[in-house]
Amino acid sequence: MKILHFDIKPHNILLDENFNPKVSDFGLARLCPMDTSIVSLTAARGTIGYMAPELFYRNVGRVSHKADVYSFGMLLMEMAGRRRNLNALLEESSQIYFPFWVYNQLHDGREIRMENDTDEEINLTKKMMIVALWCIQTRPSDRPPMDRVLEMLEKDEELQLPSKPYFFPQDQSIQDVRDHISSRSSSSISLNGSKKSL
Repeated sequence: MKILHFDIKPHNILLDENFNPKVSDFGLARLCPMDTSIVSLTAARGTIGYMAPELFYRNVGRVSHKADVYSFGMLLMEMAGRRRNLNALLEESSQIYFPFWVYNQLHDGREIRMENDTDEEINLTKKMMIVALWCIQTRPSDRPPMDRVLEMLEKDEELQLPSKPYFFPQDQSIQDVRDHISSRSSSSISLNGSKKSL
């Protein structure tokens, strides 16, 4: 059987005497056969801030083990960034939702520096952030399986930046349209076969 935890977050990761991580609190977990991981839920479960979008929006994708991949990505980003992913007290509004700020930094080729970081730590932070961004993709089908996540973290490979994740599925389609518009040199686009002026 496969375990879908549904509540991966910092509070549920414990360290033993040798600092080996142990997952705890299986109160929301579901079991499913190894050959399938799609489950039906009557209500969203988990902790706000770590819950995958498909637990709220059925049109994003079906609920599966990829929900835990999403939660792990949020956890990984908090570890790499040494801060909570959502902080409404920050003065700079662009940093309030940390994943968006991280994506913009990496997309623009800027380094993500923490205080007193060495070059090795900066590179490790960047790798963890990119892997986290892959894990928190809005659609479950765009997230890598957990064995691939571990491979990306452990192997020395050049990682590509994924698409920007979104809070809401409708935001992604809006951004796709904006990206399409900005890539066109003309001031009109085709919608449903007809030309519309912008």
